[in-house]
Amino acid sequence: MATAMDDDQDQPQRWYATNLVGVPAPLLASTVFNANPLDLTIAGTCEAHHGLFTLLESSHDLIEAHDMFVHYLRIAFGLRKPEPHELSSLGRAEQRRWRSSWRKLLQGWGMDANGPAGAVLKGWVESRFGLVPSFHKAPLARFPSPAWITYLQEKSGSRFNNNNIYQQLDLLFEFCQWSLRRRHASASSPATHLRLWRGSNQCEEQVTSGRLQNRHCTVRLNNIVSFSLSADEASCFGDWVFEVQVPRCKVLVFPELLPGQVLQGEQEVLALGGDYDVVARYE
Repeated sequence: MATAMDDDQDQPQRWYATNLVGVPAPLLASTVFNANPLDLTIAGTCEAHHGLFTLLESSHDLIEAHDMFVHYLRIAFGLRKPEPHELSSLGRAEQRRWRSSWRKLLQGWGMDANGPAGAVLKGWVESRFGLVPSFHKAPLARFPSPAWITYLQEKSGSRFNNNNIYQQLDLLFEFCQWSLRRRHASASSPATHLRLWRGSNQCEEQVTSGRLQNRHCTVRLNNIVSFSLSADEASCFGDWVFEVQVPRCKVLVFPELLPGQVLQGEQEVLALGGDYDVVARYE
């Protein structure tokens, strides 16, 4: 006879992993945390790259800070394209080597959140924040399953998961949090949340409490998801539009953070998922 513990082991939506942010994953994923957020930092990242964050404090604006960030990661992770005279000293294999970068990963997510780049991002969230994904190409339901095998293969694939990509994403997260604190530093009462929107179809299965038709409900989102800065933008992605108060500490990327085309949508915000209280409306 199957026990309750056996059932939990087969239900990934009930799984949580250890994390590097000092907040238990079940709490981090909860509506309680979203209502009362705490600042999050990935253990050891700022300490290991103290020089970068010291330099950022000397920047005059976000554009200058962005240039410092990009330049630092180019040096630290070998992301700079070799000059023509340098290629001659590299072997053919090294010349053709794909060096995974945070920018290529985000561009891959923008093209297809359920592709290999999306799997690596979901794997990073799982590793750093302990939040297990609930969807990748298909619902990640009972384990093992073909959907789980595909996710595990893609998140560990060498095309995107190389060149210390998790450490690059750690720095991106910390840079984003630094930028948001800097942007709100002059406010007398700094905002703890961002008012965002998310469009969705066939989302009944995401509802954990309440009903969509009643407008106010709780939905369970994947461990990392895209939001929009406006309801009109969100409505392009689904008939149902959720208005969400996303804790600032859960944001990985917001439009002003990275000038230039990185994500597909100019109004796209990338943030950690979990359970969210939302206001739903049908477009």
